[in-house]
Amino acid sequence: MKHSEPVMEMNWGTLIKEIGRGPHGARDLDEEDAWRMFAAMLDGAVPELELGGIMIALRIKGESVAELRGFQRAAAERMQRLVAPAGAPRPVVLPSYNGARRQPNLLPLLALLLTRAGCPVLMHGVLDDFGRVTSAAILRELDVAPSRSAAEAEAALAAGRIAFLADEFLAPGLARLLALRKRLGVRGSAHTLAKLLDPFGGQGLRVVSVTHPDYQVRMRDYFAASGEDALLMRGSEGEPFANPRRQPQIELLRGGQITVLVEQGESGAPVLPTAIDAAVTAQWIREALAGEQPVPEPLVQQLACCFYAAGRAGDFNQALALASELVRPVVPAR
Repeated sequence: MKHSEPVMEMNWGTLIKEIGRGPHGARDLDEEDAWRMFAAMLDGAVPELELGGIMIALRIKGESVAELRGFQRAAAERMQRLVAPAGAPRPVVLPSYNGARRQPNLLPLLALLLTRAGCPVLMHGVLDDFGRVTSAAILRELDVAPSRSAAEAEAALAAGRIAFLADEFLAPGLARLLALRKRLGVRGSAHTLAKLLDPFGGQGLRVVSVTHPDYQVRMRDYFAASGEDALLMRGSEGEPFANPRRQPQIELLRGGQITVLVEQGESGAPVLPTAIDAAVTAQWIREALAGEQPVPEPLVQQLACCFYAAGRAGDFNQALALASELVRPVVPAR
């Protein structure tokens, strides 16, 4: 992690006055001021009272594209960098910062299917999430231990395994901001930035999910302005996997252009785990990987999107055929 020039001290009271006037009266920061502010937040240089004021102000106001660019720049300067495995498709990056509350978390299934097809997968996120069922907990049930360093994550990727890197190892400053949710009671800009982390410096494919429609527009504008690559979609309770019950629209953002790979639509009544806890979900995932449970069609479509965008397939039709073959159910012997 290499920082750029030292961040100059800011007048926190003046800044809060500018961004804290509510959704209609607040002023957006330019990219440079946003970088300076978020860099100080990540470095622990903002007093506790003022830090809380900034986080709540941003939560109410919402981040502009220029602010997101400044925040992302500050976070990128302070996170661990990883090297993508040689001779493999682009690594698929799956941020997992929400967990399951109402429906099973099937993000580990998506990750395991991707690795089965030869796509490197880096998952990063929280180990615990205030009572929600995290991807890390499900992976532990599947005998996938979290990596404790960037080197361990790179070794897992090189061996064709999922690498799960906790936020505290990937981006310690951001992890401290994320942990403040327990005290503030709400999510904030740190959770938005966690979805934008690019550990491979442009070599990976980020799968970015949103919960609210206005954030989908904001993320679309961010990637259109930056020209960076990503798959963008409405997530399942904030996790970046397709809702098994309702196919989300999935967009490929590349070079400032937006391509809709999958249209939104209904998906019927899929067979899902009978409970959301980690043990039950993990067992169902084992059965799905063995072809004993049908993989919901929205996840098959998302799998195809990942294959295509990561370079595992030459076109989307080929990617969809590969995904369909990968999840073909086992036919019982007569």
